[in-house]
Amino acid sequence: MKLTRRQIIATAGAIALPAAGLKSAHAAAEFTFKYGNNLPLAHPMNQRAAEMAAAINAESKGRIDFQVYPNNQLGNDTDMLSQVRSGALDFFTLSPLILGTLVPAAQISGVGFAFKDYGQVWAAMDGDLGAHVRKQIAAGSTLFAFEKIWDNGYRQITTSTKPIATPDDLKGLKIRIPPSPFWVSMFKAFESSPLTINFAEVYSALQTKVADAQENPLAIIATAKLNEVQKFCSITNHMWDGFWFLGNKRSFDRLPQDLKDLVTRHINAAGLKQRDDVKKLNDGLMGELKTKGMAFNTTDAEAFRAKLRAASFYADWHKKFGNEAWGVLEKYTGKLV
Repeated sequence: MKLTRRQIIATAGAIALPAAGLKSAHAAAEFTFKYGNNLPLAHPMNQRAAEMAAAINAESKGRIDFQVYPNNQLGNDTDMLSQVRSGALDFFTLSPLILGTLVPAAQISGVGFAFKDYGQVWAAMDGDLGAHVRKQIAAGSTLFAFEKIWDNGYRQITTSTKPIATPDDLKGLKIRIPPSPFWVSMFKAFESSPLTINFAEVYSALQTKVADAQENPLAIIATAKLNEVQKFCSITNHMWDGFWFLGNKRSFDRLPQDLKDLVTRHINAAGLKQRDDVKKLNDGLMGELKTKGMAFNTTDAEAFRAKLRAASFYADWHKKFGNEAWGVLEKYTGKLV
């Protein structure tokens, strides 16, 4: 299933399952699973999730009915995190940084300006850093995470008022961020005025000027049509962000081992395909968003990194994460402090 940018942005029709919850039709399945996420139907996550669900349902010969609920149908991030913890929801994809409100160690993959490229990202997340985080998720909650983290992409800053060219441009900026202490910490280090708002309310918050700015990967900026309420996009690559594919332990343990293996294989395979989709989409979206009136500028990452060092951001988070975790991070990124 090869996805073009036009297919992803312009049509949700490429998804073979019905849009209303993307529910499948196995009325008599032994095991019914609900998977929720916060992204629009046209995002690569939901393209691949639909493909994945169809494959699981077919290969299990109707024993599993894997249902996909995109676009906050089951509530916002906070709601769905609560549901998957309780078992009311079986699977949920969530940014490591928001998961950090429950499992603090999960946030380490989002350290600002840490990963210089995707080579470092995947080496870390498919290697020792990802293993460290998954161990902490499993130890500290009713949740577990599948091995292959899905991609969200490098995050960029958009504004309705001015481009962000230097760290000084962030001073006093009313910027929407996800509900995570880690994001608050970073943007306060830049002397911004961060506002924690769930993604479901981002468009309206920008439209009504509750916030003047936000930060997200280009794929989300485009699929959520944030270019309609933001004029400038500054390519900061200030943090890499992904989506841990989370499951409720008790719910998943209902499955016999053969079906556990089947579900795990398809979720991890879909995650790898989705990574490719998101990178291709983010790489090509600048041109499309320019044609829709968005103005772009590039930035110098080292200037922002120096500001974070001066504000003791890296040193403070090194202490919070501890020497072991920080050492695993710097194994892949090089020295940050």
